[in-house]
Amino acid sequence: MRATRIRRVLLQARGFALSLTSAYIMYTILGLLTNCKSPIVVVLSGSMEPGIYRGDLLFLSNNLPQNYVTGDITVYQVAGEAIPIVHRVMQTHTGPEKSSHLFLTKGDNNDVDDISLYQGLERLEPKHVVGRVRCIIPLVGYVSILINEYPRLRNGIFGVIGLLNFLHT
Repeated sequence: MRATRIRRVLLQARGFALSLTSAYIMYTILGLLTNCKSPIVVVLSGSMEPGIYRGDLLFLSNNLPQNYVTGDITVYQVAGEAIPIVHRVMQTHTGPEKSSHLFLTKGDNNDVDDISLYQGLERLEPKHVVGRVRCIIPLVGYVSILINEYPRLRNGIFGVIGLLNFLHT
């Protein structure tokens, strides 16, 4: 009887590991298909309201040529910043070299542009862009926000899942 219980626990652990592995593989494939290192992001602030709200889930891609135009919603990340920023392209410029494409962004709900966020840069370059927003799913990202902002909630959820898993065997 004890061997049967151990076997069940091992089978459940294997199923859990397979689920995690499958999710990772799907995320990696999605990244390859969209040419984007982070193809899915969660909005963490209200700087893009009323179009995009905190907790919205965004799907990104970088498949098109990297010529961003005024109005494109991009996710960018400059060196030294841990969290990418979701903002709209407000102006585009041709850089000193004719082939370089520079642009200025701003949050829809912000009063000023993002130059102060660029870490000393005057404009963003395409290399700073994580991806262009292709799809928005409202509120789905709140689960991630709640789990990260409230460690007790995260621990409680994992505890309940572990307890249910233990009681199920």
